[in-house]
Amino acid sequence: MAQIQRTPLADQAAELLLRRIRAGEWQLGQKLPGETTLAPQLGVGRSTVREAIRQLAGRGVLATRQGAGVFVTALDAPEDWDAVLRRADIVSVIEARIAIESEAASLAAERRTAADVRAIRRALEHRRAAVSTIEDHVDADTAFHRTIVAAAHNPILLDLFDGLTPRLRQTMVEMLRIRASFGGAEDHGRHVRLTDTIVGHDAEAAAAESRSHLRELKAALA
Repeated sequence: MAQIQRTPLADQAAELLLRRIRAGEWQLGQKLPGETTLAPQLGVGRSTVREAIRQLAGRGVLATRQGAGVFVTALDAPEDWDAVLRRADIVSVIEARIAIESEAASLAAERRTAADVRAIRRALEHRRAAVSTIEDHVDADTAFHRTIVAAAHNPILLDLFDGLTPRLRQTMVEMLRIRASFGGAEDHGRHVRLTDTIVGHDAEAAAAESRSHLRELKAALA
């Protein structure tokens, strides 16, 4: 049984319950197990289960009947338009990042200094360790990518990146909440490879690595 690993817990618990309903675990009109059963299955507390049920009740999937329990009233939920709009905004930010960061990575591979390499490696290590919260991870990730843009030694690109940063932070936090996961060995490996292309003066590979990584983020929101 899949369990919750990241915050916000109630959102993820609601999503897991919805997936189980979609998969046919409970039929229309069927009563859900009690909180004491669901909580350990989801790896959360009973209060989180209650909040998840409230969310799905608000979306018309569940209904709480006083003294009787919680029942399935729909086998799927209509698309949350707020979530649709958030994803659209995230996609726009990622497209802007592709434009700025892929060119910056190429230039950084051509122009980086020894001091730039040290800064990039320090930021890479800090990014690897910053996994306690989504916000900490996003801040460390942004700082890492900024060192690459700075290594391009193009003040306009750096101004564009810095101007995008407040919106970037907000949307990347939203994206990771939607994905419900962040960090991990594969993700770190992508950033190690990007660093290696820049250290190795491979401008074409640096641009391709940056573009590929960001396009994967974009595709995951489709």
